[in-house]
Amino acid sequence: MTEPIELISDPGSPTQPIELIAGLGNPDREHLLTRHNAGFWFVDALAERHGGRFATERKLEGQTAEVTIGGARLRLLKPQTYMNHSGSALAKTVGYYKIPAERVLVVYDEIDFPPGRIKLRFGGGHAGHNGMRSVIESVGANLWRLRIGVGHPGRGAKDRVVGHVLRRATSAEEQVILDSIAFALDCVPLLLERGPEIAANRLNAYKGDTGPTENGGGAD
Repeated sequence: MTEPIELISDPGSPTQPIELIAGLGNPDREHLLTRHNAGFWFVDALAERHGGRFATERKLEGQTAEVTIGGARLRLLKPQTYMNHSGSALAKTVGYYKIPAERVLVVYDEIDFPPGRIKLRFGGGHAGHNGMRSVIESVGANLWRLRIGVGHPGRGAKDRVVGHVLRRATSAEEQVILDSIAFALDCVPLLLERGPEIAANRLNAYKGDTGPTENGGGAD
């Protein structure tokens, strides 16, 4: 019988240092370059920049890595459960390492932001994102999230959303997304040293190239 997962909580302390960054995505090769894998792109780039290497942890249903940035140890996670079940891997990881949810940052794609827009915030709902729906059901909503804009297929195009996020962006849009991720990576030392609230001021002011895109993007 599987032992129950112990979730550690530190209510009322959202300014505590981040200990774990989880990037959401789908593990198959066919999905690696799709918009829906922007969270994976972020943690892959963070690991590469700071000398980390991902390894599969079957008991955690994910791939994990560890990096040290400015003297702070940071764990990284890529759930291997597919997007819609991301919460299972995250719950097992925070339970195993005894990390309070308030010290977790989840990074994922946001269709309601145009490419080039990023936003860091604490708490909130899933806004229709199935990966975050699973995270909230498994761990709760009291965690940090970094949303990376990937654009929307257009007004009245709800039935095209799934196809949109599961396709690769145009080369121009993809470069804008990658530029926004690079900017966010530059802010990670600030995030760890001075806390997510300070980092949010810088991240949320980033505009990037949010001009016309193939299908447009929504508002905040």
